[in-house]
Amino acid sequence: MAPLLRRRVKLPPAAVMASSALAAPALAVAMRPNRKRELAICALNMWSYLAAYELPHDDPERQAQRVRIDYPIDADKLLGLGVAPTVRLQRGLSTPGAINGFERVLVWCHWVWFAVPHASVLYVLARRPERFPSAAARMYAVFDLGATFYWAIPTAPPWYAARYGRLVDAGSPRVRRMMIEYGEEFWGDNWPALYDVLGGNPLAAMPSLHFATSLMGAHLLSEVGSVAGAVGWTYAGLLGLALVYLGEHYAIDLVGGAALAETVQHGAPRAAPLAQHVIGGLNGLQLLAADG
Repeated sequence: MAPLLRRRVKLPPAAVMASSALAAPALAVAMRPNRKRELAICALNMWSYLAAYELPHDDPERQAQRVRIDYPIDADKLLGLGVAPTVRLQRGLSTPGAINGFERVLVWCHWVWFAVPHASVLYVLARRPERFPSAAARMYAVFDLGATFYWAIPTAPPWYAARYGRLVDAGSPRVRRMMIEYGEEFWGDNWPALYDVLGGNPLAAMPSLHFATSLMGAHLLSEVGSVAGAVGWTYAGLLGLALVYLGEHYAIDLVGGAALAETVQHGAPRAAPLAQHVIGGLNGLQLLAADG
């Protein structure tokens, strides 16, 4: 309940995160080991992640004072050979004041991301249930580790930098945030409420968890089958293009997201013994609680 009550009773961030982090282990002790427990732990982990993701923005003024704006611009200009890829793409392919069909596809690719990581994990559960614990652990480790960067280095996305005149290119229109433009057009009066739900922290760009989790989803789907893997990798590539083109992320944010996903993917075998030890301890506590 702490994430829900944090603004109403002004709970300190440390108390919110401690109670959220303890929720999943507490559930593991309270329930017998089974598939329902595993799914419930995943849900509680995401609940904790959302708290960690949104908390820095509970004080927008303080976050704005800490936000980094310039370093991703410098990195992207280096990657784009003098011009940030977002600027280059929008300058070459978009028409100011209009959203074309391809851009609509990219916006929808962005929107459906909210279901993709979890759908990838559930697909593993349906097709290869013995792989589910490992798949879930890797996916949600990406979420959890990514959230720590949002506390440590709050980083502005391209649209935010453009709003404050920090991402400009001579002779080019200002970087647009096409998701907002099309959202207002498609959803009409429902858009403000929908955006309030989805946009809990606008200064959480580095690393891109959109890209990191889509890459992890592609890895998980590839372990199930080649067709599923091809779908996962195709989606990850299209999403990466969408994030940069639409002004939601810099290319360097995607590099950071890829580094995070690959670190988790390749580090998982080394972390497995410790994870099994922790799970064994929680199962032992559960037996003690059940006997008591």
